[in-house]
Amino acid sequence: MAKEIERKFLVADESYRSMAIYKSEIVQGYLSINPDATVRVRINGDKAFITVKSRNVGVVRNEWEYPVDPAEARQMLETCCQSRLIVKTRHIVPAENGLKWEIDEFHGELDGLTIAEIELPEPESAFVIPPFIGEEVTGNPRYYNSVLSAI
Repeated sequence: MAKEIERKFLVADESYRSMAIYKSEIVQGYLSINPDATVRVRINGDKAFITVKSRNVGVVRNEWEYPVDPAEARQMLETCCQSRLIVKTRHIVPAENGLKWEIDEFHGELDGLTIAEIELPEPESAFVIPPFIGEEVTGNPRYYNSVLSAI
C-alpha cells in the first residue's frame, strides 16, 4: 500500500502551458464514490489503471493502484460507472527537488475548471509555489474528482 500525500490548488493563469514538459489525455470514472473507499478506472494515453483510495486524513490517504487492459477499462467505464466520466488534459510541470506539478484542464461539463496538484514525500515537505498557482483547495471535497464526477 502506498500513501498519497498531495496538495491541491486552483490555477490562476495559463503560464504553466509554456513550462509543461508533457501532456496527456485522461478519461476516468468511478465504480465507487464512497469517501471511505473510492474506486476509480482511468485511461491515460495507452495505459489504464484501477485505483482504490481511502478517506483523506489531512493531506494523506492510502492508495492502491493496479494496471488493467485498456480495452477492459473502456468496458468498465461504459458499463459500471456510478457517475459521469471525467475528461481532462493533464500537463506535467517540473518543480524543485524532483517534484512535479500535475495541472488538469477539465473538459465537457467541467470546462473552464483547472486544478494543479503536487504530490509530496512528507506532509510537511516544503515546495515552491509558481506564479500560475491560485487558491489552495486541499481538503475541500468540492474539488475531489469523485465529487466532480457526481455533479
